[in-house]
Amino acid sequence: MSAIAAETRLSRLGRLMWRRKAASVGAIVTLLVIVSAILAPWLAPYDPNEQNILLNLAPPSDEYLLGNDTYGRDILSRILWGGRVSLFVGVSSIAIAMIVGGLLGIIAGYVGGRTDRVIMAVMDVLLSFPSLVMGLLVVAVLGPTLTNLIIAIAFTAIAPFARIARAPTMAVKQRDFVEAGRALGFSDLRIMLVHILPNIMDEILVLASLWLATAIRTEASLSFIGLGVRPPTATWGGMIRDGFENMLDAPWLVLFPSLAILIIMVALNLLGDGLRDATDPKLRHE
Repeated sequence: MSAIAAETRLSRLGRLMWRRKAASVGAIVTLLVIVSAILAPWLAPYDPNEQNILLNLAPPSDEYLLGNDTYGRDILSRILWGGRVSLFVGVSSIAIAMIVGGLLGIIAGYVGGRTDRVIMAVMDVLLSFPSLVMGLLVVAVLGPTLTNLIIAIAFTAIAPFARIARAPTMAVKQRDFVEAGRALGFSDLRIMLVHILPNIMDEILVLASLWLATAIRTEASLSFIGLGVRPPTATWGGMIRDGFENMLDAPWLVLFPSLAILIIMVALNLLGDGLRDATDPKLRHE
């Protein structure tokens, strides 16, 4: 029963979100970016790593719509392929943080007592570090690889998901259907996963959409300072770093990857704000 009610609530959340124009625009733009990243092998006009010394720093033209970089590589192709890396890192890291942090928050809120105090004390320590600083520390320790980059960004996002899951868990565990589950002898694990988790998913999804933008920004920042995915793999942050020295002579080297980051971050924030407003009873009828 609780799972069915949660599914109905998520459907209502989607309808409420789509009624807000800004959120709808954010959702559409986000979807377009995701589709373009997935279809990059077919949409990219050239090999993103193909070098042509004759086209070094070539400006945008009919043949190369966004110009070429220092090594003569097509910027449009690299932006499309770079989107795959940025989105993969962002989605993977937030998925890990959502699972780990969400479960920790549910355990803290459901069990309470000393378990709650210990878990939340650790989360408070993690929250005291800015996400970029925490990512720098983790990548510096583990090394700059794609897997370690995902782990680093996920590590920075665990605490917010734990906090957002804990509060509604404390409220939901007092509901009649949870008490009925206990009376029927259901295990605590089953109650947490089957009865509580579906009923707090809307709050978790709202945070996930907002933190996905943060994850993409963090990946770009780490790639910009050389702690992200190693060259020649295209990433938006890496493209900005590569073009920084020639920014005055060839501004398109930095302009277009920066616009890609800006567009997806604004879209995700619009989407997240719309989802947040749709879950807020005070704002649903505005």
